[in-house]
Amino acid sequence: MKLPSKLIASALCLTALPFAQAADFEDFGRVVRVTPQVEQINRPRQECRTEYVQVQQPAPQRSVGGAIIGGLIGGLAGNQVGGGTGRSVATAAGAIAGAVTGDRIDNANQPQNGPVTEQAVKQCRTVDHWESRTSGYEVTYDYRGHTYTSQMSYDPGERVRLHVNLEPAQR
Repeated sequence: MKLPSKLIASALCLTALPFAQAADFEDFGRVVRVTPQVEQINRPRQECRTEYVQVQQPAPQRSVGGAIIGGLIGGLAGNQVGGGTGRSVATAAGAIAGAVTGDRIDNANQPQNGPVTEQAVKQCRTVDHWESRTSGYEVTYDYRGHTYTSQMSYDPGERVRLHVNLEPAQR
């Protein structure tokens, strides 16, 4: 071979060298198995219910007018009885008896306790609520007689698109 032919052949080989080093292309592999990756997630929630309870209301306030008037009348009546120190004792006893009697008469129709009413009481509690969520897929596929497994975010169906990158082996 002459020198110019050798130079041309060498130049052609050098320009083809990048194409011989690596090759990228797309192809498809046959899907053998798809296994969903499921995780459990807890999303607690509130459960509430309303109960009705009976509540005793306080008794109405008692009137003091009857005790005051009864005490005055009893004191005046007791003052009319006896003499000297006995008059003072009779006045005091009449005032006390009149106050008790006046209070009983004035508050005779008053209930001792207030009314019983129903009151709504809301009771809540937090309960666990577990949900299953698919976080991805473990895909096993066959490509040119070899089996591969990969994690994917979606179910590829019957075949999976592959990006193939071929590089020459290093020595």
